Amino acid sequence: MGQKYTAAHWGSYRLAGEGEDLSLTPVDTDLNPSRIGRGWVSAMRNSDARIARPSIREGWLKHRDHDRSGDAVFREVPWDEALDMLAEELRRVIDTHGNEAIYAGSYGWASAGRFHHAQSQLRRFLNGIGGYVSSRDTYSHAAAEVLFPFVVGMSLNAVQDQTTSWSSVAEHCELFVAFGGVSARTAQVSSAGTTTHEVETWMGRARANGMACVNVSPLATDLPGAEWLAIRPGTDTALILALAHEIFAAGLADRDFLARYTHGADRFETYVMGTDDGLPKTAEWAAQICDVSAEAIRALAARMAKSRTMIAVTWSLQRADHGEQAMWAALALAAMLGQIGQPGTGYGFGYGCTTPVGRPARLVPWPSVPQGQNRVTDFIPVARVADMLEAPGAPYTYAGTDRTYPDARLVWWAGGNPFHHHQDLQRLDAAWRRPETVVVMDHSWTATARRADFVLPTTSPLERDDLMLNRRDAGLIYMSAAMPQFAEARDDYAILAGLAERMGTADAFTKGRSVDEWLRHLWERCAPVAKVAGLDLPAFDDFRREGMIRVPDEEQAKVLFADFVADPEAHPLPTESGKIDIFSPKIADADLPDCPAHPTWLEPVEWLGAAAEDELHLLSIQPDTRLHAQLDQGSEALASKIEGREVCTMHPDAAAARGLTAGDIVLLENARGACLAGLALSDQMRPDCVILPTGAWLDLQEIDGRMICVSGNVNVLTIDKGTSGLGQGNIAHTALVRVRKWDKPLPELRVTKPPRFA
Repeated sequence: MGQKYTAAHWGSYRLAGEGEDLSLTPVDTDLNPSRIGRGWVSAMRNSDARIARPSIREGWLKHRDHDRSGDAVFREVPWDEALDMLAEELRRVIDTHGNEAIYAGSYGWASAGRFHHAQSQLRRFLNGIGGYVSSRDTYSHAAAEVLFPFVVGMSLNAVQDQTTSWSSVAEHCELFVAFGGVSARTAQVSSAGTTTHEVETWMGRARANGMACVNVSPLATDLPGAEWLAIRPGTDTALILALAHEIFAAGLADRDFLARYTHGADRFETYVMGTDDGLPKTAEWAAQICDVSAEAIRALAARMAKSRTMIAVTWSLQRADHGEQAMWAALALAAMLGQIGQPGTGYGFGYGCTTPVGRPARLVPWPSVPQGQNRVTDFIPVARVADMLEAPGAPYTYAGTDRTYPDARLVWWAGGNPFHHHQDLQRLDAAWRRPETVVVMDHSWTATARRADFVLPTTSPLERDDLMLNRRDAGLIYMSAAMPQFAEARDDYAILAGLAERMGTADAFTKGRSVDEWLRHLWERCAPVAKVAGLDLPAFDDFRREGMIRVPDEEQAKVLFADFVADPEAHPLPTESGKIDIFSPKIADADLPDCPAHPTWLEPVEWLGAAAEDELHLLSIQPDTRLHAQLDQGSEALASKIEGREVCTMHPDAAAARGLTAGDIVLLENARGACLAGLALSDQMRPDCVILPTGAWLDLQEIDGRMICVSGNVNVLTIDKGTSGLGQGNIAHTALVRVRKWDKPLPELRVTKPPRFA
């Protein structure tokens, strides 16, 4: 008899015992297991956090009101009653307004399982009844997703698939310049699951081989042990331009590379040298903006030009006002060095942001649940949901096109939590009350579930069988159920199959298959894919019995743009020029005031260069104890809090100037909102910054006439604005706050308890 396993976005585990004796042990291939997994079982056993039965908001039932306050009263109803009412509401919306009035498809990291992937199941169901308005891109890297097709002619996925492998970096790189660092926090996770965490291992090998690291970040902890360039947040573009100026001025730019492989380098050089605007982007110019000495800038430029250098940019850099500019400027800088397409050097986007970026693995395109065709072609950029809800019919620009927002009458979310990952949550809280109906499918009473009209309880990944099939991972896992289904929770598939039966689309949705039959069908579809890759897979029952298999000979090193650089005529990039566009004619044609046609320094809407004396820059980093907001009510996250509140971190000097000590409860505030947090201190950060991780479950309460998140959700403080009219990504890392001691009674947390029931 084989071993039982399961998997999550933060790791893969062997199962042992059951009930109170259940234990999850990281698989043997995982040498640096994630901390997050320690809180998984307890979070799913937390009965105060779990949704037990189908629930409908009382105000919607009685009056069809829109009072989705987060503190609403719900009525538990039987499954048949809930599904009957929801089917009737769906028919009403479609008959009255058309499928274009449904905003759905969802967004979020729901499950690493290939079948029980909430968004896939929901999209399959909705496509079967006529479609829905969807969303484009991600909160993680929307600006990059839009920019890369303009400047290299490739999607972000294609760039990530070809990213220079860690093995190549470890062998060949002499100087690794990390804008935003390479964080062990973010390297804990992988969309679709992982059987190993190797980023720290690869970095260790590279350093042992003599690679020097420079961490360009407000936080030394973003790359421990590296040389630290403590840059002012949001000013990376200015620093990169100054590095370019130094290289141009010293005659160190690779002119042959720029001429053969790039388009528009001359226009970029004119801007950098100040020929047109009379403002050379010198080290002295950048020093005033970035709070990094001119001497340090010049020294780094000289080192980069004489070393085998990798310019690495994190996803976080483009989650800021004008976020397109920093990653584009870094690409231009790498091109100037002439090392793009060479082993271990050049340009990298996303090292450490999730664990597979740079993994030297063979990519196998495993099958997934077919979702059908969406007959509604309208969409919005994912981070513009509040704009859509506030102003249906309003114009906006995106990716060089003019668009208008749809009129969403019904919003449907499955396996996600916008009241975690969106910005300016009080604005979203108000806009969320505009639709006629909101449906949420989830296993826990998140802030989004508490703001729904229909709440349908789903099982967690620990309560069902599934398959982990990640094309970026060498492990295939049969995910066995580890615990019984909670209360009356059902799988997303079962819920939607019941709705499909009521909507007359059951045969098309289920194909007459049970869950077990779907898993077998997916495994059968894996066999021909595996054969193309030269692999032989075991029979389904053997796979289930074994629980985990490895793809043999999986290592496959890559070098980004290697074919293009080796022969640009035979392998041109799919841009208009066939080259790397340092100047983009298409972006020039769009004529966007907030996204010029070549990398440019643009002052952020909020930054320390224009801050009041007592304002700090807010760094809303990814947490160490959970994935986004997942497992916030598990043991690992709860143990890290102070009096139940999320913990913010300040420099000891900044805390002392405000009369604060470690362990205090503080209020972080700005014009958008306010939240409470516990206080920790660290000298491994800039004194003019404050760190507050994302993901604390939103708990808005009115205190003395003001709404305050009493649990510490950082996104009540962040700005809800697009990166630019091109990318429309979020700018979570552009925000200023004030911090002071909380000297009033500490409010009781509501979010740790179930909502009120009629």
